Amino acid sequence: MLYEKAAEQKSVNGMWSVSQAKDAKLAVNPCYVGSPAAAGRIAARTVTYVAVSDQRSEQVILYQSAKAASQALADVRKALVRCPAIQTSQTAYRYSGSPLPLGDEGLAVTGQLYQGGKAKVGGERVVLTRRGNALVVYARSGEWGAPDKTDFAHQTKDAQTMLAKICQVAKCS
Repeated sequence: MLYEKAAEQKSVNGMWSVSQAKDAKLAVNPCYVGSPAAAGRIAARTVTYVAVSDQRSEQVILYQSAKAASQALADVRKALVRCPAIQTSQTAYRYSGSPLPLGDEGLAVTGQLYQGGKAKVGGERVVLTRRGNALVVYARSGEWGAPDKTDFAHQTKDAQTMLAKICQVAKCS
């Protein structure tokens, strides 16, 4: 994992955690119930950082097969369409996704707070990508403004770095 060494260090600004729970919630959950992409997991590792205005997650999840990992990504895509925005009297929090040419298949997910149809400060940007039987996830939440493609640069770079290593633990062929 890319952020495990950082997680070993004490941080004055936030808190790191590392988990090997294969039933860990996926770092992005458009429906807020259950956990998409949970079926068929054989192993998982999650590194999370939480601070006042910043949250980051790194996940590597191994599935029984490439087909199961592909289905996990499909489950997230379906949730993006199926699950409605979270509404209050003044605001809405919506998720959207777009294909990302990364790994065997990839997805960029935006979670964004809206008020009166205009993007407000607050949201998350997530890159999910599959290579073989592995799902690699990099998520950042924080003080995002209106969605922009450049919001995914850091997560995409991290995902590319992990994809270069993932075949050491995943079945990539």
